[in-house]
Amino acid sequence: MKARSSSGKGGVLAGISRLGQKRRVVIPKQICESLGLQEGDYFKVLAKGGTVILEPGKSEDPDAALNPREAAAVRRGESQLRRGLYVTLEQLEDNLDHKACQAGGKRVS
Repeated sequence: MKARSSSGKGGVLAGISRLGQKRRVVIPKQICESLGLQEGDYFKVLAKGGTVILEPGKSEDPDAALNPREAAAVRRGESQLRRGLYVTLEQLEDNLDHKACQAGGKRVS
C-alpha cells in the first residue's frame, strides 16, 4: 500500500492513500512527521458528511487504550484494592517459594 502526500494551499498537507486489507489506511510519512505521529498512537475516527476524520488521540484516560474485557479487569482490581484484598510482593514471593518447594523444584530469581 503506497501513499503520496503534497503540501497544498495555506500549508495544509494532503495525501492520497487507499484502504487496504483489514481496513488499514497508511498515513503519508510527511503528514506523520509534521504531526509527530508514531506507531501505536491512537486515533478518534469520525464520519461526518461522507468524510472520514482521524483525530490523534493522546488520551490521558488509561481505559481508552484497553479493550472492554481489560477495562473490566482493571476496574475489578481497583475495587479489590479499595477493599484491602491484595497481597504484598513479599507475600507473593513467599507463596511462590513455598509452592516450588512442594513441587520439588527451585525458584529461579
